[in-house]
Amino acid sequence: MKPLAGLTVVELAGIGPGPFCGMLLADLGADVILVEREGGASGGAPDASQAGIFNRGKRSIVLDLKSEADRGHLMRIVRHADALIEGMRPGVAERLGVGPEPCHAVNPRLVYGRVTGWGQSGPLAHAAGHDLNYIALSGALWYASPAGQPPLTPPTLIGDLGGGALYLALGLLAGVLRARANGQGAVIDAAMVDGTANLMNLLLSLQAIGQMQTERGRSLLDGPHWCGSYRCADGLWISVQSLEPRFYAILLEKLGLQDDPEFARQYDVQAWPRLRERMAALFASRPRAEWCALLEGSDACFAPVLSPQEAASHPHNLARGVYVEADGVLQAAAAPRFLGEPAWTVAPVPRRGEHTETVLSEFARREAAAGGGEAG
Repeated sequence: MKPLAGLTVVELAGIGPGPFCGMLLADLGADVILVEREGGASGGAPDASQAGIFNRGKRSIVLDLKSEADRGHLMRIVRHADALIEGMRPGVAERLGVGPEPCHAVNPRLVYGRVTGWGQSGPLAHAAGHDLNYIALSGALWYASPAGQPPLTPPTLIGDLGGGALYLALGLLAGVLRARANGQGAVIDAAMVDGTANLMNLLLSLQAIGQMQTERGRSLLDGPHWCGSYRCADGLWISVQSLEPRFYAILLEKLGLQDDPEFARQYDVQAWPRLRERMAALFASRPRAEWCALLEGSDACFAPVLSPQEAASHPHNLARGVYVEADGVLQAAAAPRFLGEPAWTVAPVPRRGEHTETVLSEFARREAAAGGGEAG
């Protein structure tokens, strides 16, 4: 049995962190009931649900939340749910009549999870924005990319998913644990600007002891020649991050640089630009496969920079089953793992509205068994 079996989560369909949080919970065994609208995404944005990875394992129903009857159906489900996920702009759910107040009226122990970029309060709460904007304001974008280059981070990974979906999932589960202890629900304000700022605490700790400078390119994690990615002779890329002296010594030995006096200056900030140029020239002299043969698997702290397709076929990822393919779609398997338990298969992606009749009938029966009247 998966660890979240028995947990019922209502997800009001959206984009970005909300659906991803729902996928995480469904992967771990929660019954995630995805409330979609007929026709899907709006506003002209690409509809990623066409691939559907983040909807895997969920049950999809179609409701029109502007309809009193359909809001009644939703509230009937909410009455028996543990948590709800909502990612609309502040005030939108209230205008639809599905905000925290009516939901808590039918289920006081419900944990109502709200995920947005700027949060439910503050001067920017009602402004539009996207991942890049939120991590820029939180400070999380500052150290991205080499000094002198425009800050650039992997799209959605830091804001939407790291600072949004993961913090929402943690908040929901913490709220459910408390609700099961005292019957008191909660409203979770999971703002990406909050979460990404919280992710900065490790770097802020290093900054406090002088190991991270505000000026980019002069700190342990964003300036040294032994910490970065390098282009190889075939145009492919590799990465090294030999932070500790013992690992750096292995890197130098593997590269034949152990007796070079310049490279002995591992932590000399003034030497880093020159040593980075020399290391770049060295890695550019041979194709990536040769560097992998020389360095991969050693304690030099090395890895090739792989595309998702290459990563899926790498021996380490194959051995661990990191990636899977379902219905022709490449996707990562569920994480984290519970050691000693069988590996979980990837659940299918539902068709929009596939479970509408089943779910509404199921919760109508539960309502009748509980002796409840009409919700709404």
